[in-house]
Amino acid sequence: MANFYEAAADKPAAEGRESWRGRFGVQLFGDRLFALITLILGLVILSILFGLTLALVFGSTASIHKFGLGFVVSTDWDPVNDQFGALPFIYGTAISSVIALTIAVPLSLGAALCLSETAPEWLSRRIGFLVELLAAIPSVVYGLWGIFVLGPWLRDHVEPVLGAYLGFLPLFKGPKVSVGMLAAGVLLAIMVLPYIASVCTDVFRAVPRTQREAALALGATRWEMLQMAVLPYGRSGIIGAIILGLGRALGETIAVAMVIGNSSEIAASLFKPSSTLASVIANEFAEATSRLYLSSLMELGLVLLVLGLLLNVAARVLVLGAIRGAAGEGR
Repeated sequence: MANFYEAAADKPAAEGRESWRGRFGVQLFGDRLFALITLILGLVILSILFGLTLALVFGSTASIHKFGLGFVVSTDWDPVNDQFGALPFIYGTAISSVIALTIAVPLSLGAALCLSETAPEWLSRRIGFLVELLAAIPSVVYGLWGIFVLGPWLRDHVEPVLGAYLGFLPLFKGPKVSVGMLAAGVLLAIMVLPYIASVCTDVFRAVPRTQREAALALGATRWEMLQMAVLPYGRSGIIGAIILGLGRALGETIAVAMVIGNSSEIAASLFKPSSTLASVIANEFAEATSRLYLSSLMELGLVLLVLGLLLNVAARVLVLGAIRGAAGEGR
């Protein structure tokens, strides 16, 4: 009889253990299934990148065989005589992106600090929404605005001033026109500003409040608090935001093609027309009649892809360096 009661008492405990094991097995199966799905999705992304690279390599085979590595250092772009070189477009891509970051980074950091540190909450939400709304404007709309508003304004008000005071520099010599490298750089700055500002705002808001309070408690002013507590903490995020904006500037096509002037020559003056890798592909792809011409345009796409990959690698190295530097300062 005692054994009967003991067995009856142990039965709920045994059922509880079996139920717990069943639930644990279901959870373990769910974790394994989730890990498998995420692995498959990651491999799909890598396969897309690998397939895109192979398509560009195979498409540019004729150009690679004829020009070799000289393609990236040649300044010739003559479709009539089948002479092609990527250096003018690499130059245009680099200079327009540098102009864009030179203008956009200070403005973005200032806007991010204002939205996260100084502006009232009700105003910060509304202005932040408007800043992010700039990223939703289509590129062709930016291009039209650049042609009819920004370009003429730069030609009539900004370029004469730059030429008068800085005309001794090669960068600011030449006739004043509404389409050129300067117009493309300024337009790119406006286009990348919301990306950098939004990321930096989120980075600054993630800084623990205790760091701000500690700096203020030690007698720091508001600016000293930002300089000592906020900016160093968000250094890696700021670098990531800048690299994100640079990647956006490198790949922009339609808006740049509408305002840069589309010239295949390298000019020192920012007032003169130029071209980028993306803009020349968009402008001339439909006109490519010969196999070598089309292959050269495909190789321009391959060069742009390689630049993007190198940019991401550099970004990862810079972010890791900033994180290790911050950790070393913390110790």
